[in-house]
Amino acid sequence: MTGLETKFTQPGVALSDGSLIRGYASVFGVKDRGGDIVMPGAYAASLKRLTEAGGRVRMLWQHDQGQPIGVWDEVVEDTHGLRVSGRLLTDVAKGREAAALMSAGAVDGLSIGYRTLRAEKQTGGGRKLYELELWEVSLVTFPMLPVARVSAKEDTRGESLMTVFAKGLDEARTALKR
Repeated sequence: MTGLETKFTQPGVALSDGSLIRGYASVFGVKDRGGDIVMPGAYAASLKRLTEAGGRVRMLWQHDQGQPIGVWDEVVEDTHGLRVSGRLLTDVAKGREAAALMSAGAVDGLSIGYRTLRAEKQTGGGRKLYELELWEVSLVTFPMLPVARVSAKEDTRGESLMTVFAKGLDEARTALKR
C-alpha cells in the first residue's frame, strides 16, 4: 500500500453484530483540514475497477491493514460524495472495542485510504482531487473532514442502541454463568 494517503470524516456507529454503519466517507467540493477538495467523479473509475475485479473496499481500524473490523456492503459515489453502508463485526475483538468506543463518543471518525491518480495543485496550498484509487474506509479517532458523518446508528433489526447493548450484556451474563 505504498503511497497510500488518507482523508478523515466524522460518523457514529452501532453496538451489535450485524449493526449498520451508513453515511458519507467523503463529501465533494468541501475543503478538508489539509486544504484538499475531492471533486465529483473522483471515485468512479476506482469503484468500477474494483467491481470488475470482484474486489471490495475494506473496513479497517485506524488505517491498520492488520485490523479489519467489518465489511462495507455498499460503497457508492453519488452527487453528494462517497456513500458507504456496512456492518461492524463484533465477533472480532477489535470490532467490539470499536463499537464500544464509538458508542461512547470516544471515536467518531471515518477516513478514506487512497492513492491520488490525478490532481491539480491550488494557489495558496491544497489540491483539487480529480481521480483517486480507493483502498479502504477506516473508523478513526481524529477526522479531517467534519462535514461527512455516519447517518445511521441502528442494528439491522431496527432496535435502539441501548436495547442492543442491554441484550448483549444479558447474553454475556448468561454465557458467563454457564
